[in-house]
Amino acid sequence: MENSYRFYRNTACEYFPCHKVKDEENFNCMFCYCPLYFLEECGGNHFDNNGIKDCTNCLIPHSPKGYDYINEKIMEVNRRIRK
Repeated sequence: MENSYRFYRNTACEYFPCHKVKDEENFNCMFCYCPLYFLEECGGNHFDNNGIKDCTNCLIPHSPKGYDYINEKIMEVNRRIRK
């Protein structure tokens, strides 16, 4: 599989897909849990649910380009911390 380190579909998962989507063929399971959850400003579509960050409506980690977006965000935070 080309770019398998960036994109992975786990159709055997009992929760697949874990979000409502129009196109399951492009649903990326690489980041089942988003590594950006700890960021207050992650750039995703989240909301406060009684003090808990709720990412139900966010599809960034499950998009075909989610891998690149998440890695860039992590590097951005790393650069800020190092300054």
